[in-house]
Amino acid sequence: MTTMMRVNAETHAVLQELAAQHRTSMQEVLTQAVEAYRRQQLIEATNAAYAALRADESAWQDYQAEIAGLDGALMDGLAPDAEQAGVVLNR
Repeated sequence: MTTMMRVNAETHAVLQELAAQHRTSMQEVLTQAVEAYRRQQLIEATNAAYAALRADESAWQDYQAEIAGLDGALMDGLAPDAEQAGVVLNR
């Protein structure tokens, strides 16, 4: 499904230029740009949340204790080099 969208002339020219450089459509360039922007916003929000968590010393210590309890959880008690040694893990 496609939808029409208005962009200013400068943005249109940039889309055309990028599409030509990468031998793709303007739609694909815009799709990739929106996805990159979405990911960047997610990273920035995550970083802000971690900064707020770190600013609260008690909450940060609680978080550190919680994740310390998860150390090795994915290895099911196996030695760290067990997978490299050929041990098949249940996945």
